[in-house]
Amino acid sequence: MATIAKIGMDPAELAEVSTRLEEAGAVETIRWTVERFGSGAALACSFQDCVIVDLAVKVGPGLEVVFLDTGFHFPETLEFVEVVRDLYRLNLTVTHPRADADPWPCGTAECCPRRKVGPLFRALEGKSAWLTGLKRSDAATRSSTQVVAWDEARQMVKVNPLAAWTDDDIAGYVSAHRLPVHSLLAQGYLSIGCAPTTRPVQPGEDPRAGRWSGSDKTECGLHS
Repeated sequence: MATIAKIGMDPAELAEVSTRLEEAGAVETIRWTVERFGSGAALACSFQDCVIVDLAVKVGPGLEVVFLDTGFHFPETLEFVEVVRDLYRLNLTVTHPRADADPWPCGTAECCPRRKVGPLFRALEGKSAWLTGLKRSDAATRSSTQVVAWDEARQMVKVNPLAAWTDDDIAGYVSAHRLPVHSLLAQGYLSIGCAPTTRPVQPGEDPRAGRWSGSDKTECGLHS
C-alpha cells in the first residue's frame, strides 16, 4: 500500500485511526476527516435521508457534497435533494452520466458503472478522502465496513462515520433533530435507489429487498 504515503499516512496509522474513531463516534470521525483533508475531502450522499449531511455540515459547513444523478431517480428523490440543498445551503455537486451511458438504461448491465461509478470517480478526482453514509446494518455485504479504510480502487481514504449505526439510530436522529424526511419512506420504500429497479418493501422483508428485486444483484459497484 505504498500509495497511502502520498497522503502522508501508512497502513498502520490508518488502522489505528479507524479503531480510535470507532469509539469516538460519527461527529469526531467527520471532524478528523475535515481537519485532516480539508477541501481534499468530499461527501457522497444518496439522499435517502439527510442524517450524514446534517452531521457533516455542522462540522464542515463548506464541505463538498456529491449527488449522483443517474437520470432515473424518483421525482421525490430529486425534490428531496433540493429541499436539503436549500435547508443547509449545501456546497452541492450534482453529477450526470456521459453520453456513453445513453444505450444503457436503468437495469442493464452497464447502467451502474456508467451512471454512478464513473461519475463518482470523476467527481472525486483530485480528492484525498471521501465520506459516505454506509452502515454495516444495510446489508450482509456491508457487515465488515470499517470506519476508516483505504479505497484501493480510487486510491484514496474512505470514511464511513455511520458504520456502526442501525436503522433505528437513523430514525431516532431524524426524529430528535426534526430533519426533513424523504416522502417515499412512508410508502414502504426503505432503501431508495433508481425508480425502475426499486419497489416498496413488504412487512417482514429485508429493507434492501426492494432493490433490484428478482435479480441476484445486491450492490451498484460504488462500495464493492
